[in-house]
Amino acid sequence: MTRHTPLPTRPPAEMGLCPERTQRLMAALQREVDSGRLPGAVALIARRGQIGLLDAVGVQDPATGAPMRTDSIFRIYSMTKPVVSVAIMMLVERGQLLISDPVSRWLPEYAHPQVATPEGLVPAQQAATVQDLLRHTAGLTYEFLGDSEVQQQYSQHKLASRERNNEEFSHTLASIPLMFQPGRVWAYSRATDVLGRLIEVVSGQSLGDFLHAEIFEPLGMVDTGFWVLPEEEHRIAEPFAHDPDGGIPMAVIEPRHVPALESGGGGLMSTALDYARFLQCLRNKGELNGVRLLSPHMVDYMTSDHLGDIPADGTLLPPGHGFGLGFAVRTHLGLSPVPGSVGLYYWGGIAGTTFFVDPALDMYAMLLIQAPNQRDYYRPLFRNLVYAALQA
Repeated sequence: MTRHTPLPTRPPAEMGLCPERTQRLMAALQREVDSGRLPGAVALIARRGQIGLLDAVGVQDPATGAPMRTDSIFRIYSMTKPVVSVAIMMLVERGQLLISDPVSRWLPEYAHPQVATPEGLVPAQQAATVQDLLRHTAGLTYEFLGDSEVQQQYSQHKLASRERNNEEFSHTLASIPLMFQPGRVWAYSRATDVLGRLIEVVSGQSLGDFLHAEIFEPLGMVDTGFWVLPEEEHRIAEPFAHDPDGGIPMAVIEPRHVPALESGGGGLMSTALDYARFLQCLRNKGELNGVRLLSPHMVDYMTSDHLGDIPADGTLLPPGHGFGLGFAVRTHLGLSPVPGSVGLYYWGGIAGTTFFVDPALDMYAMLLIQAPNQRDYYRPLFRNLVYAALQA
């Protein structure tokens, strides 16, 4: 694979970051490691196109005691969604796809969906579109978000299995009723897995091949993919075998095995520097080092709110936020329990990884951890510490 120019680095003070407070951020993460609640972490902050903080604490693998490295490889789970959403919009920009297209135009298995209601199954009142998949308003759900009859069917059909390919997955999902009428409710869902299959149909390539050829190789994301090569397995970050808070440990995916399912919603492995290249491309309005993935207008369009008055199901979207095409988007300066500018966009993965991009401050930041049951604590902790380090 072609080697690319590394992202530039600068001392924190030259980028409007307080050196003492960036170290306080790392000290706070070290305290969590010392308490036995966090195996290890990699933190990154970049401003004005340059990295001001990249550091690691703790261990990469609790079983061996191998120290965490800044190039450790993490299961990023749903941080896969923004990548696949960008891939969809690249097809849109090439004239191969419209986001107003009904999903069934490309995936006929979704042609006549039924919606589960308390009174029984009823036909969908409108067709789900590609835009609905991008913004999670297609009527789909996730099996781990509740125990409704539809969610139970997701579990019974083992939609999380990595042993069926993307085509088989799509047909299985299409056989299950929708949980909501399309276009009516924002509900976090397996929609981006469907987008992964859509990319295959439109492009004629496997999802993995398309992402490597069109995003990873051009951007220089040398360590990102749906599995980890044998010669790089020594860099895989692992969670604790037992939950430090006494909960039930989440079974994480095995990155050493080549999966049949290339999950567009949650299957990628990556590193801090690889994903930083993707975020820097977005921050540059679609371009990195002479490689353009999207037009500036399209990046602005993707990172704008696409929900409007559409209500959200559940609590995953904080107050003062909407959702764009692959990202949660901040719509109000206040309301949310974490800081951030209007226009900030972000997402994270179920094992604990998280990122946010704040265009108003020309900044992005990322925390990579493998601590599934503690993710809801570490995400706001990291956000607070990053904004506390800003001094300009």
